Amino acid sequence: MKKAFLIVSALCVMLSGLTGCGKKAPEGYKATKNGLFYKFYVCDKDAALPEVGYVIDLTLACSINDTNVIIPPAKNIIQLMEPSFTTDFMEGIAMMHIGDSASFIVNIDSTFVNVFMAPKLPEEFNSTDVMRFDIKINDFYPQSEYKLKMIEAVKQHYPEETARAKEELDAYFAEHNIDAKPTSTGLYYVMTQEGNGEMPEVGSNVKVHYTGKLIDGTVFDSSIERGEPIDFPLGMGRVIAGWDEGIMLMSKGEKGVLYIPYYLGYGDRGAGGVIPPFATLIFDVELVDF
Repeated sequence: MKKAFLIVSALCVMLSGLTGCGKKAPEGYKATKNGLFYKFYVCDKDAALPEVGYVIDLTLACSINDTNVIIPPAKNIIQLMEPSFTTDFMEGIAMMHIGDSASFIVNIDSTFVNVFMAPKLPEEFNSTDVMRFDIKINDFYPQSEYKLKMIEAVKQHYPEETARAKEELDAYFAEHNIDAKPTSTGLYYVMTQEGNGEMPEVGSNVKVHYTGKLIDGTVFDSSIERGEPIDFPLGMGRVIAGWDEGIMLMSKGEKGVLYIPYYLGYGDRGAGGVIPPFATLIFDVELVDF
């Protein structure tokens, strides 16, 4: 057993400069265990690292062979996720502190398919081309904190509309004798039927029956009328923000009512010609399954 361990250890030493694809790290770069090449220019090792789910404020650029600029340097906001493929630059971002700057060389085929959602590598490139991301971390926040920052910015931009929407909802609650408290974002949820206590998590595929209406009672959509609940991954931005937050509060089989302010709904534009700008939305919802 000891002999076998020594052989494996020697093999690890020989492969330490190679990726899982067998490529040697370019000069000045190191490789992670998953084969991502990285080189830091600034690295504050004493600072905190972001966690999966954090919102990252970064400046990002992407080039191929140093000549083809795929993404010019620009500020972006992304959410840090678990790496989904070998050489995913998400692995590199997770290694960065605020103020850090670094370059990451990735697998061009995997990146085009998984990041740029291309069906395959474009014909003008080939698998041996060098794709590099240059990244600087400006800041990062927990998702909840970032959401609150954005909400506050929207409310300050539309003070009159925000005040009017709140007055309308307060009047609605008073008229219908509803006693509800808002979440930190301003969402209201009132349970009407208990569930079994089993709660979904971010990423859970949930099935929800609903009827959506405006504050004046106008119904604009209903899965019940169609006879089929909506199906979506929770917390992934596939539905309006008020739904992602509200359904997370429910357990399987639970029914309730969501009161969603415009900034967690369809904002200053409305939707589909039936939901006006700055509309408060009311949804009767049932978490059927997940």
